[in-house]
Amino acid sequence: MTTSQLDLTVAFTDADTEILERAGTRLVSVRPHHGGDHRAWFTANTGALRSAMYQHAAVMVRGSGLREQAELAELAEEIGGKTLDYNERSTPRSKVVGKVYTSTEYPADQSIPQHNESAYSENWPHNLFFFCAQASLTGGETPVADSAAVLAGLPADLVSRFEDKGVLYTRTYRTGMGLSWQEGFQTEDKAYVDGYCADHGIETAWDGDVLRTRQKRPATIVHPVTGQKTWYNQAHLFNVLALPEAVREGLLEICGEDGLPRNAYYGDGTPITEDEMSTIQGVYAERTLAEPWATGDLLMIDNLLTSHGRRPFTGDRKVLVSMTQRTDRP
Repeated sequence: MTTSQLDLTVAFTDADTEILERAGTRLVSVRPHHGGDHRAWFTANTGALRSAMYQHAAVMVRGSGLREQAELAELAEEIGGKTLDYNERSTPRSKVVGKVYTSTEYPADQSIPQHNESAYSENWPHNLFFFCAQASLTGGETPVADSAAVLAGLPADLVSRFEDKGVLYTRTYRTGMGLSWQEGFQTEDKAYVDGYCADHGIETAWDGDVLRTRQKRPATIVHPVTGQKTWYNQAHLFNVLALPEAVREGLLEICGEDGLPRNAYYGDGTPITEDEMSTIQGVYAERTLAEPWATGDLLMIDNLLTSHGRRPFTGDRKVLVSMTQRTDRP
């Protein structure tokens, strides 16, 4: 990993800045001198923060000054646009206040692979705002990877297959095995689920209280502002091959392939091979950059340009997230 001074095309007022770089992924580290009036600093630097995210960079604001949980959503909306509810869920998390959520609630000893938030859905956020309310004792970083750099690092023939066929995501919602449909769609109403899925291109099949869904999505996307094409899917995360072998074999024995909590194929139903999975995971690993959290830090990313994950940790850790969609903002 290397560091360099911030490109002069993005200038922050009253702040020390540097860029951390690794294999095409950049993270802008900004330490503001806000003198205790952090909201005034953010307001003065809103344009610079947006520009820095557009330039293929995640932005880490060190010592952001945020204290109240509700303030995270207010700040996210000021910079990123309309804040979103977390619907069509694929991982467990809890609402903290308003449209502020905990980050994914997986056990501390587990990693969360790189992914673009909700890339399996039509309802993905444009920006993510992560606030470290309490840094862990060790580990717990939120690593990032440039999604255009990931695309550039993948073999052309693999990219061509994925772009031609897309990605088919399959899910089985049942109580006690992954998420229930009630948690996934945040409702107790089956008719609402059917209506939502019909409106968003998701096939549904009910077996009593068990719901199976299928949805086809693209493997790449073009950013509406920058015009850059990025690798934008969760095939490597949903696919059963991403699980440890013992876990994978146990789930297949219990559920069968058709009943797995989640899986991913090429869009025509063709299996993704183990070699292809390994290639994708390897490119992500080469382009992932992780900086330690300190309590009070704020990480801002453009979800179409930058993936994120989570490293294992020890001690208590509290990282909150608010998600936004741009409306009339450039």
